[in-house]
Formats: sequence, C-alpha cells, structure tokens
Amino acid sequence: MTTTSARNTDAPAAQVPDYPMPRAARCPFDPPPALDALQERAPISRVRLWDGSTPWLVTRYEDTRALLADPRISAESNLPHYPHMSPAQKERRRQSRTFITMDDPEHARLRRMVTAAFSIKQVEALRPAIQKIVEDLIDAMLAGPKPVDLVQEFALPVPSLVICELLGVPYADHDFFQANSKILIKRTSTVEQGRVATQQLLDYLDRQIGVKLAHPADDLLTTLAERVRAGELSRREAASMGMLLLIAGHETTANMIALGTLALLQHPDQLGRLRESDDPKVVASAVEELLRYLTIVHSGRRRVALEDIEVGGVTIRAGEGVVLANDVANRDPDVFPAPDQLDLDRNPRRHVAFGFGVHQCLGQPLARVELQVVYSTLYRRIPTLKLAVDLDEIPFKHDGNVYGVYELPVTW
Repeated sequence: MTTTSARNTDAPAAQVPDYPMPRAARCPFDPPPALDALQERAPISRVRLWDGSTPWLVTRYEDTRALLADPRISAESNLPHYPHMSPAQKERRRQSRTFITMDDPEHARLRRMVTAAFSIKQVEALRPAIQKIVEDLIDAMLAGPKPVDLVQEFALPVPSLVICELLGVPYADHDFFQANSKILIKRTSTVEQGRVATQQLLDYLDRQIGVKLAHPADDLLTTLAERVRAGELSRREAASMGMLLLIAGHETTANMIALGTLALLQHPDQLGRLRESDDPKVVASAVEELLRYLTIVHSGRRRVALEDIEVGGVTIRAGEGVVLANDVANRDPDVFPAPDQLDLDRNPRRHVAFGFGVHQCLGQPLARVELQVVYSTLYRRIPTLKLAVDLDEIPFKHDGNVYGVYELPVTW
C-alpha cells in the first residue's frame, strides 16, 4: 500500500482525478465509487480541485482522525495552498473569516464566546420547544393538501425556526438568508455571486447586532453584541460569527432531515424499527448511524500542513493542502463492518460526520437533539409516509458542498 501511494505521488497530471467525484446514479446514498477504490488501493493520494490545485486526499478513517487531531495541520484559510471548496467559498473566506478557519489560540478564544449556548445542558433545555415546532409543522402538513415537498414544508423550517430563536433573528427573514446561504454552499456559484451573497448576509447580521446593542435580549446575537460593547469583538467579527451560526444552523440539519427520511423510506425494515421504538437510546443510536451512513458534508475537511507529516506511508510536505474525506472514512470497513449497510442496530458513535479534534462541529449537540426529535416524531405521527414520485425523479444536490435533496415529494 505504501508503494502504491508513493507511486501515485509522482503520477502524471493527467492521472490525477478530479475531486469531488461523481456518485453512482443507482447508489445515491453511497460515496462515489472512485473514493472507495482510492481507499482500498491508494488511501492518501493527489486529487485535482476546481482551481487546478492538487492537494492530498485522505480516505481512511484512522488517518483522517489522526490528522484532524494533529496540531501540525492548519485550518487557516488564508494560507497559500489552502484547498478551498469553490470560488464562492473562497470569496466568502476572504471577506469573512471565522473561528472554524483559524488555529489556536485565536480559534479557541472566539469559539469560547459561543460555546455555552451549544452545551448539552443548554440544548437539552430546548428539547420541548423543538418538539413543539416539529409537532406544529406536522399538524400543518396533515391539515393541508397532498403531496407535499418535505424539504420546504418541514425539513427546512425545523432547524431554521430553531436557529432563528437561538440567535434572535426574525424567522420572517428566512427566505433571504436561505437564498444567500444556498449560493455560498453551491460549488457552481461564481466569485461575484459569492461576494454579493456574503456581503448581503454580513450587512444583515451587522444590522441585527446593532438592534441587540440598542435592545438586548436573551439570545446569541445579544451575547455577541455584548462582546462588541466590551471591545472583545469588532462589529464585523460579530457579524461574521452570526453569519456562520445562521448558515450552519439550518443548512446541514435540514439536509439530514430530508436525506435521512429518504434513506429510511428506501430501507423500510430500518424505518419500521425506528418508528416502533419509544426508547430514547434506540432513537439516539439511529441518529448516529444515519449521520455515519450519509455524512452530508461530502466535500471533506480542508487543511494545510504546517510541517512535513508522515502518514500512511506517504510524506505530506509543509505547505501542501490536505482534504480529509470524512464521508468515505465513515465507510471504512476496517472500522465499520459492512459499512454500506444502513444498520440502526450498529454502534457507530466513533463516526467523523462532525469532524474530530478541536475543530469538530460546535453545533453537534443541537443537531443531535433536532434529529432525535424529528426521527422519533415524524414517522410515528405519519406512519404511512411514502414517496410521491419514483426515486430516480428526486433531485439530489450533486452540485453542493452539503449533500441532500432539493425536493422530496411525499404523501401518505
């Protein structure tokens, strides 16, 4: 394996595959077949990104975890050779850097400012409110016409309502921030589109920070506004953090709700097991397995090596870009037996869907509670839920950095 990887290092440019790679049409829930092949024969190898750069792609679970925890790997997006996901995202990072693309100690200083709001204790206190949001949205669907688009009528509103309440921004503005966030997570968006979307969101969050400075409330934007008042943050930094939380707080969970539902509908035995259980531990474990199985952030974690690092028989040189493909890492057969099977009885707690190390997802406690409430409620309330179209008619987000479906027509 070491020999193969080393040989791949010197491969002609024409042999370096493009990344991200296409999925197999008949296996929309699985990572691209080419990723599986690389994991088996060349688990650390070069790939080509949209801008022609050729960072290292890491595909095995143990290598991925080791590098995510390695202080010699940097998340700094302003370093040369940082492997940006798209032109729009590169422009967003230029205009608005946040703690997720910083290293310690600045990363830790900024992250600590909002950590308390996403603690397990604080998030558990939100469970009744999240339950009410889910129940109300299901009531509205049941009272309306069929079929419905589960994305628009349920999957997007659930996390959007929650994050708006947590941040303290008006839910009435959700169309505005959802439209702009879609531009920023779409790989095909242009630099100009990314610039405009970023600026519009920053201006919006800056105005909201101004509102909180004048009229404090019990919400996260007020917490950031107080940091501005104390001189610990500039308004631009506070707006950037607010934008990060707003985008991350609804896009990823919304896609997990819709894609998870579709995956369960395609695995009725697993859906039945989840629907018929009222054990919170069963529901929590099912959420972890769906997170492992789907791993919707499917463009990898992006890093730059600060020093030469030997991993898996390959030397990654200082200054080289690294992409850690956590979607295929979560399908590593050395860690998860029969990894391509959705198995709700599995114990998948070691998955890396939320990353690993100091940069693992800040909002994972909130995402877990939202998904637990949704997956334990939707299929119990609507036991005959089914697709209203054939699977091959579902529009998947093959052009996004976050995987999911654009629409999910369902009926019952």
